[in-house]
Amino acid sequence: MICYNDNYIVKKNERILKMSKDKKQVEEITSMDEDFARWYTDIVKKAELIEYTSIKGCCVFRPYSYAIWENIQHALDSEFKRLGHENVYLPMFIPESLLEKEKDHVEGFAPEVAWVTYGGNEKLSERMCVRPTSETLFCEHYKNIIHSHRDLPKLYNQWCSVVRWEKTTRPFLRSMEFLWQEGHTAHATEEEAQAETIRMLNVYADFCEKYLAIPVIKGRKTDKEKFAGAVATYTVESLMHDGKALQSGTSHNFGDGFAKAFGIQYSDKDNKLQYVHQTSWGVTTRLIGAIIMVHGDNSGLVLPPKIAPKQLVIVPVAMHKEGVSEKASELCGRLKKQFRADIDLSDKTPGWKFAEYEMKGVPIRLEIGPRDIENNSCVLVRRDSGEKITASLDNIEETVSALLDDIQASLFNKALAHRESHTYTAADYDEFKATVESKPGFIKAMWCGDVECENKIKEDTGATARCMPFEQETISDKCVCCGKPAKKLVYWGRAY
Repeated sequence: MICYNDNYIVKKNERILKMSKDKKQVEEITSMDEDFARWYTDIVKKAELIEYTSIKGCCVFRPYSYAIWENIQHALDSEFKRLGHENVYLPMFIPESLLEKEKDHVEGFAPEVAWVTYGGNEKLSERMCVRPTSETLFCEHYKNIIHSHRDLPKLYNQWCSVVRWEKTTRPFLRSMEFLWQEGHTAHATEEEAQAETIRMLNVYADFCEKYLAIPVIKGRKTDKEKFAGAVATYTVESLMHDGKALQSGTSHNFGDGFAKAFGIQYSDKDNKLQYVHQTSWGVTTRLIGAIIMVHGDNSGLVLPPKIAPKQLVIVPVAMHKEGVSEKASELCGRLKKQFRADIDLSDKTPGWKFAEYEMKGVPIRLEIGPRDIENNSCVLVRRDSGEKITASLDNIEETVSALLDDIQASLFNKALAHRESHTYTAADYDEFKATVESKPGFIKAMWCGDVECENKIKEDTGATARCMPFEQETISDKCVCCGKPAKKLVYWGRAY
């Protein structure tokens, strides 16, 4: 726990806000323990994150959710650029002939592709798909601009939207159109491409843990679960409150498969033609869904301070009394110099405001009224725990900064403890099936490497291979499904 200096902490109120099961702070939110899916839908609506549209599977990102995405963008984009990547933008339409150049790739995406067949009133001579991903367009571009070893590496990234014709949708997690970033790089050697693949996976893992306060498991996808056209796919997997897994970011090593299909070659130092080796990596707005499902509670959102649109909101108490609004506004101007701070000067009641900002997950609520002003103090309320702290205004910046750091760390530790307590092991198939049915979470179990066992596990239990973790353990020497000699430890689980 954080220690507060006596010079600026006048009094620490140890009362913790306890939410009763039958009496919620915010009405009309379904309890997550009663119906998690409905709870999630209630949150995205009541917290004003999305609005549904007349287009099935497409949502409006309202200002609050888009602000979260902008903060995600800013943090990741800064890191990409620090590592030498440049942003580009490619067309959203892909001719069918271009898409079909890489057979495995097109077959993997075929069921989800949206096609354009008319331009105005005229039927197109060749139909075009609306970008489900941009590998083929990057390949076409790289073929045109890469000629020599001096042109390598190419480290490009694109922020855009993509369209996939999903059968079932859920805001942020799965939609017809979603926002993402997709990195596409080209390298001279297999070793360089593999190093880039792992480097970017580590960027995602660090971002999830340090900014989103979400612990992740890093590992390699099975061949069944890898990206269409990739040699290998690596993933960061996180565990939601309901025990389901969420793929939170992926990084793919394409080898030279796309290069051979598209003819992307360069002259090496000996003037010999070689194929480039490529990578691709991306995260999407499903990260917003992960934040909701990892940290949220029955009062609404709980946002990690590093990603919250508002880190602190000031709620004046007894605003009608002389000097309260002025002092609160003065304090807001002071805090805005260092934090994403705001003030609510509306005529709504303080109780309404408290519930509203709890719903929106603002990390700290600052309450200030006539008595606080007399005492040169204010009350800080933590969203994560409900703890109230009386703090001096003299050093309020230091207090808020320390408190935000503590909230960020506490959210991560809580999520980590939840994941650890919901990670199980299974040595045989009966134990595995019983665990899947009765204990939602990750299951660590050995696998022989045979896709038939992977398919059987999914058919029997609904659990899929989330990843083969980099940190391997030996639970047994036999495959959990068939009993043959095991090759890899796998994290299994039901997933979104």
